[in-house]
Amino acid sequence: MTDPTESATLPVTSSLHDKEVQEVIDQAEESKEDPLGKDVTEDPDSYVYPYVKEDLFTSEIFKVEIQNLPKFIGFNDLKKFLTKHGVNPHKVKLFGKQPFAFVTFKNQEERDKAMKVVHGVQWKGRVLSVKLAKPKADPMRKRKQEEADDSGESVSKRQARNQDQGQSAEPLSTQLANVVTPLWNLPYDKQLDRKEQEVVSILQQLSREIGKNNKAMLPWLFVQREKNNGMCCPLEKIRPSPVQTEYRNKCEFLIGMGADGQDKTVGFRLGKYIGGSCAVVGPGDTIHVPAETKKVVQVIQDYIRTTPHSVYSPETYEGHWRQLTVRTTRSSQVMAMVFFNPQKLSEEDIDALKKSMKMYFIEGEGKDSGVTSLYVVRNGQRTSPDDLPCELVFGDEWIYEQLLGLKFRISPHSFFQVNTPAAEVLYSAVGEWAQLNQDSTVLDVCCGTGTIGISLAKRVKKVIGIELCQEAVADAKVNAELNGLNNVEFLCGKAEDVFPTVLNAVISPNVIAIVDPPRAGLHSKVILAIRRAEHLKRLVYVACNAKAAMNNFVDLCRAPSNRVRGAPFRPVRSMAVDLFPQTPHIESILLFERVDYSTTCDKQQVQAAEATPPTS
Repeated sequence: MTDPTESATLPVTSSLHDKEVQEVIDQAEESKEDPLGKDVTEDPDSYVYPYVKEDLFTSEIFKVEIQNLPKFIGFNDLKKFLTKHGVNPHKVKLFGKQPFAFVTFKNQEERDKAMKVVHGVQWKGRVLSVKLAKPKADPMRKRKQEEADDSGESVSKRQARNQDQGQSAEPLSTQLANVVTPLWNLPYDKQLDRKEQEVVSILQQLSREIGKNNKAMLPWLFVQREKNNGMCCPLEKIRPSPVQTEYRNKCEFLIGMGADGQDKTVGFRLGKYIGGSCAVVGPGDTIHVPAETKKVVQVIQDYIRTTPHSVYSPETYEGHWRQLTVRTTRSSQVMAMVFFNPQKLSEEDIDALKKSMKMYFIEGEGKDSGVTSLYVVRNGQRTSPDDLPCELVFGDEWIYEQLLGLKFRISPHSFFQVNTPAAEVLYSAVGEWAQLNQDSTVLDVCCGTGTIGISLAKRVKKVIGIELCQEAVADAKVNAELNGLNNVEFLCGKAEDVFPTVLNAVISPNVIAIVDPPRAGLHSKVILAIRRAEHLKRLVYVACNAKAAMNNFVDLCRAPSNRVRGAPFRPVRSMAVDLFPQTPHIESILLFERVDYSTTCDKQQVQAAEATPPTS
């Protein structure tokens, strides 16, 4: 049976079509149009991003807009459609109930090819239209332009500006606390109540979504809602963090102009770039940053102020010092990673800088900083920070953390929960809910350095971890050896590519999946593989953003179809664990169990649902 998301396409291949598309491309190339419709070559003060005028790579300058898309298509449908037509996008963003999409490419050739191939194609009864899209305007430059144009300032903008000026009367420490720890002045028990109520709202929403997408679950849902305040499953009492201050074992700081006017300041940004602010405030008064981290920040700041190199400007793309990441452990090990944009500096200049840093920390004022590992990370324009190579300047290559009586090696880019004591609470709950025994096989998806799987390994037959970050996989393998485990295996790759194959190959009477994905949730391919694997009866989902993972939850529970095959799951237990005191963020755990239609109870529910009208 064919995939219902696909349909026949009828490309328009007439010479008139090719001519129209080529005219659009030629006109755009001739005019060099910027986001405001101005000619960039004639308007050097235009407030577009510098990459539009300079020789800097960004997919923004190779962007098209696809209009008249079919209703009800998803991101994956569009990606599949483009791939089928030989189009190789760099980035795809889908918008709206009347869908349109921005699609960016790595070069002009790919962009022009897409315009010629897709424009005029019929898809699900819609004839697609493709046009060149304008790069985004730089919000910083736009704000400055608007502020300079006093005569055209609207009342709302003037009020916003006056309000900002009023807020600036607050001490910088208070302003910063409001940005990085918004709940700092709320008693901790009130913070927990607020977070627990947020999870209640999410579970009530999930209950409504399951009802819309799986009629057979309605009788069961009615019972759950009655018992659980409208929620789809019981919510256990929120578990607090054992520590509420100085808990972060990983902190990321920007290096920029200080809000107090001091250049080369290391700290947190006071506002967002899009809001027109690049000002940085040091972390000295923040309550979630450990004292040893603050000490490292001060030492690094003192050092970079002795150098002739300027701070990096996100507005002009000039300058060198960009960011500082500090990782700490319970055993007082400290890893510092300094992100530096080399710009046009020679290798000799870079080597001299690294030598200078090394001497500063070995013999100079930094020798008492507590830093045990110092890295320099060359951060240019083209690569994600997590993919950048780290150059060890001095000290140990790794740091080690203790968690649940186990030892874990941590590399610069490896993921490790930022609140170690609270992570112990979280992982203990995961192990309890998984209902493990010596015949169990645990599939640890998005496993990071292997913390969850390794903490459960002695209670099960086999653990298989899957992780995208190569550094983290290397750490996970070492961590298994450090803790004397030989029943643990770690695989490197995208979960959507690796997990389906692993799942099909596992033969075990008791397979449990534990997933702890990034904020956006799991790829739909992983969810579909889980649904198809009928021998997988139980799933523990750890979500750092349950709202963002809602689509995953719904797909696990929706009724079977040509696309979603296999019996659905349903949520049977939930809980929140506070890993992020003083902030609105919360970690949630949901236990899903496979619906067993062979039981009398579930058969009766299906029969009852067939006579029940849909409801939300």
